[in-house]
Amino acid sequence: MKKNPGASRRNFLMNLATGTAAVATGSSLFAAEKSNVFKSVLRRPGQSANDKINIALIGAGGMGVQDTITALQVPGTKLVAVCDLYDGRLAEAKTRWGADIFTTRSYRELLNRKDIDAVIVATPDHWHQQISIDAMKAGKHVYCEKPMVHAVTEGPAVIKAQQETGKIFQVGSQGVSSLGNEKAKQLLKDGAIGQLNYAEGFWARHSPTGAWQYPIPADASPKTVDWDTFISNTPKRPFDATRFFRWRNYTDYGTGMSGDLFVHLFSSLHFITDSFGPEKIYAAGGLRYWKDGREVPDVLLGTFDYPQAQAHPAFNLSLRCNFVDGTSGTTYLKLVGSEGSMDVTWDSVTLKRNKSFASDDPFFIEQMKKAGTPVNGRKRILGPEEYTFEAEKGYLGGPYDHFANFLNAVRNGGKVVEDAVFGYRAAAPALLCNDSYHQDTAIRWNPEKMQLIKK
Repeated sequence: MKKNPGASRRNFLMNLATGTAAVATGSSLFAAEKSNVFKSVLRRPGQSANDKINIALIGAGGMGVQDTITALQVPGTKLVAVCDLYDGRLAEAKTRWGADIFTTRSYRELLNRKDIDAVIVATPDHWHQQISIDAMKAGKHVYCEKPMVHAVTEGPAVIKAQQETGKIFQVGSQGVSSLGNEKAKQLLKDGAIGQLNYAEGFWARHSPTGAWQYPIPADASPKTVDWDTFISNTPKRPFDATRFFRWRNYTDYGTGMSGDLFVHLFSSLHFITDSFGPEKIYAAGGLRYWKDGREVPDVLLGTFDYPQAQAHPAFNLSLRCNFVDGTSGTTYLKLVGSEGSMDVTWDSVTLKRNKSFASDDPFFIEQMKKAGTPVNGRKRILGPEEYTFEAEKGYLGGPYDHFANFLNAVRNGGKVVEDAVFGYRAAAPALLCNDSYHQDTAIRWNPEKMQLIKK
């Protein structure tokens, strides 16, 4: 997988200078030479709609509401129905989106409606597989929140349903379709950081709600909550409002820090690198602070070995998540290569390079002349140390782009960036990270065949 360093460097710099790597910018390559900083603006073309798409929401909690708000910003989208197991959310749906919205506790009743083209599945994780499969078999296109499944054994059935029904299925790791991810993908392909050898990612939370301490409504009771349906595919328990409204804390319903947050980083990394995933997974961590009865850690560290593949060389990944971060924390994905590194967010990419260039490079001689800078003898010219690519002001964001990708595919019969296969390859290492933590052992995985490797 080794590339010619000079060729990859030249490819990147040529693209940057000609504008294919620096999208729609008025800046010159050498305009910021003195400060060694180069800035570029990333832009997204506007969207248009030809046909109206009727959508329904299944699971009207915080994420489901935000997903729906985002989806409705895409031209030609209309919400016609909402399903949830808590009556208060159904009432809120009518207040937020109109009294004519159809509401129900039964997702199957919703799927029977002929006026629904696509559904958003934003339920707790333990219902993702069943509802997604039932929806596709009912003729609905599906946008399913990450992680695609609750257990690693559930993925093949979702893939099979998508293939058999031919329905559009998109997993909701919202940043995958973002300008930041697209720019990072292009920069890596152009050789901007040389040969990839390491990546790392970090999520941090500190506020109570950021640690999954979601509010519990005062009227929560067996009368206002369909508890029996909620636990019908899990071990039976008496009604527990904490488990229902703070479900991420419990392994029967959620997938912990890895399934909630690591999966975003896997999705972005796999999109940028075209990777199928890691072959070895190991995790460590613990319950350090939020000792409130939860069954999952509040500090989690994961390490992952990515094998050499057609799309990339072998590299290592380190992920960490902290719900006890007194510094207020941050969120990022970093890719490190032989010639530089990239810090990637959904809205920006910061590229740092560590190479210098000789003045006998004809490309640089020409560019320096255009910039009005004299070139004498064999003086060495240092390239800018840092390049920043930022989304334009008013950019609607990665979540909007992800829904636009999904709804445009529904409308035009196109493809999505995060179908069931992609979604499973991102979910599997996240779920296996949990298994590694609970079993205190390294786990082997075949990322291409999407199969566990028995010891």
